[in-house]
Amino acid sequence: MSEKRSYSPPPASSPYSLAIPPAPLEPWRDREWQGLWLSLQSRPWTSLALIPAGDGAPDDFTVLVAVILSRTGMVHLGSPVQVADATKVPLSQLTGFLEQVNSVAREGERIIVALPPASQSPVTKSIAQATDATLLCVLIEKMSFFQARKTVNDIGASRFLGSAIFHPHQLENARNSQK
Repeated sequence: MSEKRSYSPPPASSPYSLAIPPAPLEPWRDREWQGLWLSLQSRPWTSLALIPAGDGAPDDFTVLVAVILSRTGMVHLGSPVQVADATKVPLSQLTGFLEQVNSVAREGERIIVALPPASQSPVTKSIAQATDATLLCVLIEKMSFFQARKTVNDIGASRFLGSAIFHPHQLENARNSQK
């Protein structure tokens, strides 16, 4: 009589493991990004500015955050959330840019505006003050408390829904998930 043997795969920690690692989670499906999105609903808005607390972040910092929040919002609302990249808007195009943002908001669509640091652009303050609300975006270990306080004071504390602290690895993970 033959002996019946069962096969057991090697443990996942084995160098011969056939286990496939899980695919990285898209940021807009991550509970932290979803929690941030929901916290931004504390006050009604159709236009939201994202402003870095200060210098030190990559040039695409607020654009990346805006895109992820937009996708998170679309999952939540089931409708489009537009993104406007204002990181390089010159003074000569400020009026036209604000007209476009206001046009989207008047049509009832939400729009998230990505801004550069106030120290790098003379139009940052004007754009932030023209939106319904603002979120202070802090990149941990890259931005100073002094710059953050100055940014809030320059824009006006009442304009802010709050602040969000990001770690560099979160940005890198988000950037990689966009590829």
